[in-house]
Amino acid sequence: MKKSVYVVHSAVIAAIYIVITWIFAPISFGHNIFQLRVSEALCVLPLFTPGAIFGLFAGCFLSNLLFGGLGIIDLIFGSLATLAGASATYALRRKNPLIALFPPVIINAVVVGGYLKYLLFTNISAYVIMGYTFLGEFLACYVLGYPLFLALKKHADKIFGVKF
Repeated sequence: MKKSVYVVHSAVIAAIYIVITWIFAPISFGHNIFQLRVSEALCVLPLFTPGAIFGLFAGCFLSNLLFGGLGIIDLIFGSLATLAGASATYALRRKNPLIALFPPVIINAVVVGGYLKYLLFTNISAYVIMGYTFLGEFLACYVLGYPLFLALKKHADKIFGVKF
């Protein structure tokens, strides 16, 4: 992949992630026990382009910085969880897409759910917080993201230069 195409994919994905997070900000952040970050549906994009890995990381980092309000822990660990999930999805892209979408779900459940327990919900079991985070990420990746994957798959050659 040409470097310029990689940079464009990363920048566009980061921008879309930020806009979607901003639009759905009331449900995108862990200030409530359940969060549904609709922008995490974009976790399907590493199936199409390696540019999505940095784009998702940058979009998550900037969204947490601009709108999040949970500080440095969320900036670092939330963004790194998204980076790890996107990297794993990219690594598994040749497998079944339903399997490749699972890493962001489990990584965010453990990492984000783990620190939300200590930042906001000290009186609730970590397993409960991780379960709610798992549910939100599952809905984003599978209920919203998988249909996005199916729609993009039809035009992947034109949009991303890849064939399925």
